[in-house]
Amino acid sequence: MNENDIVVWSGQRNLSWYDFKAEPNPAVFEDAHSSIKYRPTWTVNSEKMGSQILFFIENLEISVEFHSLLSWVRESYADDNLLKHEQGHFDLAELTKNEKLSELQNILYEKKYPTRGQNEEQRKQFAKEDSGKMIFQEVEKLEELLEKRRHDYDEETNFGQILEYQTKYDSIFKKLRI
Repeated sequence: MNENDIVVWSGQRNLSWYDFKAEPNPAVFEDAHSSIKYRPTWTVNSEKMGSQILFFIENLEISVEFHSLLSWVRESYADDNLLKHEQGHFDLAELTKNEKLSELQNILYEKKYPTRGQNEEQRKQFAKEDSGKMIFQEVEKLEELLEKRRHDYDEETNFGQILEYQTKYDSIFKKLRI
């Protein structure tokens, strides 16, 4: 997947039907599907304490990505209401990330972890690997929460068909763009 096939969430850009590039899945009930993922970035630093080298995590950021090549719409249903509902999935991912990012940072920051390896180069490599495992475990929990929230969003709005509930969500998502 190249950069043109990934849309990073931004308050200045909404999805368009052009962003949905995959073929519709005939085995699924949905009229559209948005593939949304979290991508973390972070810095690993280390310090020496006695004879031991400890690593710690800093600058954890998480971006919300829409994957065009995994997202699709049935063209006969591609209208403005459905697009707004799919944008809502993207916005919900951003909202969930915003609510949980400081909690994730608190879990991972301010802690020092022992390194493994026989030399400095190995220790750096293992620190990067070990920090990644810890971060991806936390991101997986975030994705599970998002999946539950996406399910609730679809249920409450009946996939955007119950305008009263869709409008309620739209007003919540609008606050992300202010």
